[in-house]
Amino acid sequence: MFLRPDSLEHNNHFIYLEWHLTSDYTPLSVDIAIFKENIQTKKHIIIKDSKEENNFVSDLIEANKGLNIDDIQSKEGLKHIVQTFTDFMERIWYKHLKIVNITKYSKVWWDENCCRILENYRHTKKWKIFKSTVKKTKYNFFNLKIQEITNRNCKP
Repeated sequence: MFLRPDSLEHNNHFIYLEWHLTSDYTPLSVDIAIFKENIQTKKHIIIKDSKEENNFVSDLIEANKGLNIDDIQSKEGLKHIVQTFTDFMERIWYKHLKIVNITKYSKVWWDENCCRILENYRHTKKWKIFKSTVKKTKYNFFNLKIQEITNRNCKP
């Protein structure tokens, strides 16, 4: 049995030496701590390259232009300016975000183009167009992920 010597909470085991009978094996009991885990089921996002992202960026630029930076000479003035900018950014973020439900069927590669083609398929029933678009989207997404992993690890 292999245990981590640096962690006492994982080493709660007991060997019952007196319980072995004719074999040389001895029963063992191990206490495993199970902690409650909070699994997030909703995600707040702004979809990349969407009109919401463009509106978010333009609203953020406008808020940044309207920021009063006259009192930047003191430490308290700088803190006030940073807090004001943070408040603007949070307000603008919540104005443009989209709440997405995360399920076991969620697809990270699904994008706005897939949504449009799905709506088109529901009206026209052209399965081949829908299927080819989804296939291209998946292909592009996973090729990008493979490229990111390759660049991060510096290995082929």
